[in-house]
Parts: sequence; structure tokens; C-alpha cells
Amino acid sequence: MVMVPKIKLNIDGNTIEVDKGKTILQAASSVGIHIPTLCHDPRLEPFAACRVCMVEIERSKSNALITSCNTEVTNGMVIRTDSEKVLKTRQMVLELILSDHPKDCMTCGKCGACKLQDLAYEYGVRESKFFEEPDGGVVEDSNPVIQQDTSKCILCGRCVRICAEVQQDYAIDFKNRGFKTETGLPFGMSRRDTTCVLCGQCVSTCPVGSLVEKQAVGMGREWEFKQVKTTCAYCGVGCTMYLNVKENKVVKVTSKVGSIPNDGNLCVKGRFGFDFVHHPDRLKQPLIKRNGKFEEATWDEALNLVASKLGEIKAKYGPDYVGVMSSSRCTNEENYLAMKFARATIGTNNVDQCART
Repeated sequence: MVMVPKIKLNIDGNTIEVDKGKTILQAASSVGIHIPTLCHDPRLEPFAACRVCMVEIERSKSNALITSCNTEVTNGMVIRTDSEKVLKTRQMVLELILSDHPKDCMTCGKCGACKLQDLAYEYGVRESKFFEEPDGGVVEDSNPVIQQDTSKCILCGRCVRICAEVQQDYAIDFKNRGFKTETGLPFGMSRRDTTCVLCGQCVSTCPVGSLVEKQAVGMGREWEFKQVKTTCAYCGVGCTMYLNVKENKVVKVTSKVGSIPNDGNLCVKGRFGFDFVHHPDRLKQPLIKRNGKFEEATWDEALNLVASKLGEIKAKYGPDYVGVMSSSRCTNEENYLAMKFARATIGTNNVDQCART
């Protein structure tokens, strides 16, 4: 076992010890000290784009402001996260970010879950003396699941980085200059005409209302949703996800950073493929064909019918005329039971699983 060297430092008057290689942000978080961020996502490499995480480092001649998300701690470092200089700098940074951001919080669907809104409230930033009416707006795109509003983009780069670092699609990047800078797809192309796989990873990491689930637009505010924790059933990975429910209807699906095993990541099926839940053709009870027509039946009736039919086939033709096919959408325990049912109950080795190939 490799022993990681320890580093001693002082944060806000508290002497602490952390592993060498940790950033100031990680060190502060380990002792419960909150440093605000906008461009930081623990799933991604540090980027230091937003500058909100600035802290003050004490030096012999003069103190310095540095970004905490990408600066590694050093032995004997003395850090202030709440000095007057730090607080004023964060206020100024927020003013600069808000200088090119629409003032539509009252109608924005991200209201109540917007990190920029939270920080503006925390630091008392009501107006920006640098404000200029933002360019852009909702981008017309034929894809059915992701909506982008370029006027709300704060250029944190999280969508660009998660698409490259985690999803490895490289579909999004920065374009233009100055106030016209935004993130988007190359040459104004539709998402379906690029390498984008519509996974929604960009939506999951966006801290503001620039990237949102298209199906959820106008369907409710964040505080109206009841989050129901569940497991995605589309494959055998077993990603943790949360159904955002309003009035007994699933509005959208999200996940949380730190969730096991997916760490907040979901694929296009897991994030957007939930429309079957409320589809009128969805089967809610077993059906048995009587007189050439399917009719609703109880579970006991359906299971007894299946058992009797399997028994007839086994008695007439032998157990090897029966085959059992399982699914990767089942749990390991369910697949084990399917195997035991085939071999111990039916008496056949004709058992397979759809994920075998």
C-alpha cells in the first residue's frame, strides 16, 4: 500500500492536514468550509473559468488572490476564504458574470435550482454596473430532448468539458468572441447532425438555465417536484436516478453526483426514455387470451396458466423443448432465479441471456 504524504496548512485559522495533491477547494471541503463555485464539477478536471472560488493566500510581502479549484495545497500555506478582499472580489466577479445574463429569473425554469441565482442572493448582488443586453436566445433544434438558450450561458465550460472528458463525444465547444461568446455545436448544425448522442450530460452539469430538458419546459418549478430515487432498468449497470414527479406524473429524470455506480451520469435512454411510464398502451395487468381475445386477468390466474402450459409441454415433449431467455434489464438476483428455474424446475440447460453477445 502506497502512503500518500500529508500536507499541513491553515484555513481560516484552522490548522488541518490533508493528502498531498489535494486542491484548496478539496481541503476546505474536507473540514466543512464552503467555497462557492460555478465552473467546478467533481466529475471534471479543474478549469478555473468562473473565478468565483477565489481565496486569499498570505505571503511575506503581499497577499495574493488565487483560484482554489485548481491550486494544490502546499506545506505551511495560510488561506483565508472569507476575508473582506475575497468577498469583494467574488461580488465583482458575479457582477461581471451577470453583465451578460438576462434578468428573467421570475420566469426561468431553473429558478430555485440555479447556482448563479443562489450566489447572487448570498453575496447581495442585485445589479451589474456593466450590464449589456445579452445576445442569443433559445436555439432552434429539431432534437426532441435538449433545449439550449445561449443568452443564459455563463461560459463556465462545464458542458464542453463533460462532453469531451466523460462522454468523449466532443460535440460542444466555445465559439465567437467577447459578449458574443457562447457554447454550441459547430457551424450552427443540428445536434442530430453532429457527434452528439443526446445523452443530456451537458444538461446535468449546467449550473444555470442555458441547457434544460426540452420535455420539462413549462411543466413545473424545481420546488414543485417530488424526487423519487430508483434504479434505471434499461441495462445491467444499474444507474441510480431520480424521477422528478409532479401530480403523479414523471416530468424529467435526473441523477446526482456521487450516486453509485454512475456518479450522476446517465445515457440517453436512462435520462430521456421514460415516456413509456404514462403511455396509454402500457400493460398494467396480465392478459389471458380467451375466445381469441386478450382479457385482463389476475396474477394468480396468469401464473397458473403459464405453469400448466409448461407442465403440458414438458410431459409431452420433454424438458429440452422448453427454453428460458433472461434479460440484462433484470437484477443479478432475478437472472439467477431464471437460471435456477430452467435447470432445477424445468430440468433443462436451455437458458440464455440477452447480454451474452
